[in-house]
Amino acid sequence: MSSDQIAANNSSHPYDALTPDHILDAVEEEQFPVSGRLFALNSYENRVYQVGLDDQPPVIAKFYRPGRWSEAQIREEHRFSLELEEAGVPVVAPLRLPSGDTLGRHQAFLFALFHQRGGQAPDTSVTDTLYRLGQWLGQLHNVGGAGTFEHRPTMAILPGITDFSRYLTENGWIPADLRPAWDSLIPDLIDACARLIDQAGELDNIRLHGDCHAGNILVREDRLLFVDLDDCRSGPAIQDLWLLLNGDDHERSLQFAELLEGYEMFRDFNRRERYLIEPLRCYRQLSHCAWLAQRWDDPAFPRFFPWFAQPRFWSDQVLSLREQLAALQGPVLTLPGQY
Repeated sequence: MSSDQIAANNSSHPYDALTPDHILDAVEEEQFPVSGRLFALNSYENRVYQVGLDDQPPVIAKFYRPGRWSEAQIREEHRFSLELEEAGVPVVAPLRLPSGDTLGRHQAFLFALFHQRGGQAPDTSVTDTLYRLGQWLGQLHNVGGAGTFEHRPTMAILPGITDFSRYLTENGWIPADLRPAWDSLIPDLIDACARLIDQAGELDNIRLHGDCHAGNILVREDRLLFVDLDDCRSGPAIQDLWLLLNGDDHERSLQFAELLEGYEMFRDFNRRERYLIEPLRCYRQLSHCAWLAQRWDDPAFPRFFPWFAQPRFWSDQVLSLREQLAALQGPVLTLPGQY
């Protein structure tokens, strides 16, 4: 890690001002009877807390990272969440505050409050769970396809990969001895992604959950619940499906078929979108690296991700990206009975 990166790590950060008293004051100003009990939840991008209330269940307070989303973008997230809730899609939408708004402001922070919801991540190895997830995602996408985002971003795979790699190299994150391998690998990845994107053909962009992995879905007493629409954006439907697939090609093929069986009970799916799965995986891997680099001035990140600044991490990334290149050049995921 360079001296500039070390200096950034020791600098102040906007979240330093978010003290327990400020959190409780923000919630109390919205006429919630805070008890003084406060528990930080596992969140890195934003700051999320369970806030105890007198004689009531606690609420969840989410304080948005300053500078990440504009107020207009956050309001679009809230409106989309409320649209989904009104349509019967099981999501955790922000609470209406006494003003009727869903977005609060306390000093420099925008925040939202949510009902507390418990549960565990779904077991996506269970076919019935995948079928039910597919059903709800079909309905979620029906709502998403019925409107458009004005302020939220649209997924752009190739520009994203280019920008993420440029950020990492220009800010000195790739060790010097790995730069030749990195610099030769990224263009090959972009070319391989471009070929698959071309094969996918013309695609529809709809409003999406955007980060629909098992950790953002809760199951409790057989009820599914989608949480955390912080990354909602426009893009192809496959973005909300592929993160639920895991295992070898055969296992993922069977899982995909189960998801689609449920999905197509409510919405048609363009099967050519499966050409985007490996490009999206490549995009996600590089975006994760860039995200950690961009957040390194937040003291929470060096504390929780110390391995990110180690040369071993980057040698592993080069190896992983070479494996990803092989996946991009290999056969596309098929459905049972397809060739």
